[in-house]
Amino acid sequence: MDYPGNLFVVAAPSGAGKSSLVKALMELDSGVQPSVSHTTRPPRGQEKHGREYFFVSEPEFDAMVLGEAFVEWAHVHGRRYGTSRKAIEDRIATGADVVLEIDFQGAIQIKRIFSNAVLIFILPPSWEELRSRLERRGEDAADVIELRLRNAEKEMRQVREFDFVIINELFERALFDLKAIVHAQRLKYTAQRRARADTFKALNID
Repeated sequence: MDYPGNLFVVAAPSGAGKSSLVKALMELDSGVQPSVSHTTRPPRGQEKHGREYFFVSEPEFDAMVLGEAFVEWAHVHGRRYGTSRKAIEDRIATGADVVLEIDFQGAIQIKRIFSNAVLIFILPPSWEELRSRLERRGEDAADVIELRLRNAEKEMRQVREFDFVIINELFERALFDLKAIVHAQRLKYTAQRRARADTFKALNID
């Protein structure tokens, strides 16, 4: 089904700066809205239920899987994450642009269902920098950091499945690149045809 809004899917290994970039994008562009995922992991720091994630129990997550409420869900670092199909459809049907922050497994699943989705992968500039960022975050024990680094190696091999790649070496440059992708997508023929259907009709363009 075609929708007037655009769906941007951003994936990255843990520590590459995905969340910071998406947050900065939404602060600069009010036309981009988040789609809040469900997760079985506990909140971190100042995270709030319904803002960063919907934090649910394992039985609650199971019930949503059985009810086919998720457009995608996956195991990530020992926890489960899922994206509500209805939440996405409701927003892009109104013409809003929606951005999803999910792992590469979910991104590929999303593309199979929403063929117009734009997949963006964020890479770190080096292994050393990725490790440094994970350590500076101060949220994970040493064994968890090692697990995230092992997972990152597998995740980054999937970059060829994505439409765009941003290397987050300098945050300002990476943010500029992300904004450029969003703006360019809005100007594509198919996106303009969906979003400005009345204008195309008035100009007798099929």
